[in-house]
Amino acid sequence: MVRWFAGWPDPGLAFDVALHWGTLAGLVVYFRRELFSYTKETITRAGNGTLLEPNLPLFIILGTLPAAAIGFLFEHKVETALRSPWILVGTLSILGVLLLIADKIMKEGCDISGASRLKAFFIGGAQGLAVVPGVSRSGISITAGLLLGLSRESAAQFSFLLSIPLIFGAGLTKIKYLRHGLHDPVLWTGVLSSAVSGYIAVHFILSYVKKKSYAPFAVYRILVAALLATWILSGHHV
Repeated sequence: MVRWFAGWPDPGLAFDVALHWGTLAGLVVYFRRELFSYTKETITRAGNGTLLEPNLPLFIILGTLPAAAIGFLFEHKVETALRSPWILVGTLSILGVLLLIADKIMKEGCDISGASRLKAFFIGGAQGLAVVPGVSRSGISITAGLLLGLSRESAAQFSFLLSIPLIFGAGLTKIKYLRHGLHDPVLWTGVLSSAVSGYIAVHFILSYVKKKSYAPFAVYRILVAALLATWILSGHHV
């Protein structure tokens, strides 16, 4: 959308892949302690021959599987069939309203550890809907988490942790497109900016929702949808 509004040409798939890797770097740096702890715990339990109890590493695996399957099966078909900017207007506004409703009806939600395997699986399935343009992966998974009883902070944290294996997997499948751009300073600038902005965004949201609601983010989506609709109706091409 920034490219549309600014009138910039498409930077190409290599640049898009680079931004994904930058975002992944920001997430890994932010959650470095948690990731080290979860990995150590998993290896220790596996080495002792004990079964993993329902815990966060297992929840992340369960949440990743349906999203990865949906992305693998439908990503290219959906991206081809649903390229209309009006699809963006619809998904931005509808998911904004849904997030607002989920936030309003959310009571004292539970921590991630208080969730269940089935809930983790359903949240993963919800984030698989992000193959549709305008359906924010973090937005839909946070909304699903709220509707399934997670607290605001836990829904956001679980959403961001779920994104790590998905972004990594998506980046691996398209890493071949980076071969011809590795010496391009614009590409590396994009990696750096996406890493820094991703880190700041995660830190801000997790700090913000400890005491406040998701209402501003829902309103933001609705306003962006209105802006895009106005842009289209005014005769601009996207």
